[in-house]
Amino acid sequence: MDKQLPPARWRKSSRSSDQQACVEVADLQSTVGVRDSKDPAGPVLTFGRAAVADLAARIRKGELEL
Repeated sequence: MDKQLPPARWRKSSRSSDQQACVEVADLQSTVGVRDSKDPAGPVLTFGRAAVADLAARIRKGELEL
């Protein structure tokens, strides 16, 4: 069963310039959506806000090998 997503403003990093192979994120009220910019009508992964905040904090601290 497909879950209907609320209307969203999708954004990608300003560092991605005109590249097509990017990840886009959107505030979906209680969760954060992530999708492939090449396939905006395709699948969307959703993550809890706390999980996304934790990931961003760990990236800023350099705790992950990216």
